[in-house]
Amino acid sequence: MNTLLQRIDAYQEEISQYRPFTDKNLLKQIQNFYRIECTWSSNALEGNTYTLSETKVLLEDGITVGGKTLKDALEVTHHAKAFDYMFALLSNTYLTENDIIVMHSLLSGSLENDAVGGEYRKNAAFITGSKYSTAQPDQVPSLIKELIEQQEKIFSAFHTVVAAAKFHKQFVFIHPFGDGNGRIARLAMNALLIQRGYLPISIAPIMRNDYINSLEKAHINDKDFVYLLARMELETQKDFCRMLKGFSTLGETCG
Repeated sequence: MNTLLQRIDAYQEEISQYRPFTDKNLLKQIQNFYRIECTWSSNALEGNTYTLSETKVLLEDGITVGGKTLKDALEVTHHAKAFDYMFALLSNTYLTENDIIVMHSLLSGSLENDAVGGEYRKNAAFITGSKYSTAQPDQVPSLIKELIEQQEKIFSAFHTVVAAAKFHKQFVFIHPFGDGNGRIARLAMNALLIQRGYLPISIAPIMRNDYINSLEKAHINDKDFVYLLARMELETQKDFCRMLKGFSTLGETCG
């Protein structure tokens, strides 16, 4: 794990040399790239059928795909709205409970299980395939407040990527909403990363089984889960460096 974190730090140091990005065209492309990538991958992990290219067309051109459900289209457009809000938190230091509530409210219209956007669940929640229980409904508000209050302690004790992964894990274990918990957990994790200058993590759908299995094991030991997300951060950094190399004055030595 230490070797992986060292590689992440090396890439992070290299990428930081090109900040701040003054090219507005580059900044727009960076944000749009991750908006599409994270929306596609996060939704795909939850079973959404839109491909990466179909997600791009819907978000950029507003064109839906024939034969796809309205629910799938709404999941794409509403996640993109939540991503935009998440990205707007770049200048903040930590997440607030209101940030969590707002991001979830932006998923309204694409939620199942009678979940209400921006409202904590009022019923017990069971995660299919998991042998562990989630928090009781009456415990959710206090547990979320406790998690929010622990952010500074978590990030002081661990490497940034490790701390963000641990926040993600704990949020999912609380399972505060009737639906959309995975999407919000990943948005929250990425908000905490970008606030500290790191890149957002996109978990490829091909990693779904590893992601779910390691998250299940994290109830006992989160080593595999943290390692998986750290690997995804490193891959994001590598992709970003390749993107920089597409600009003539940037990225000649990155990566």
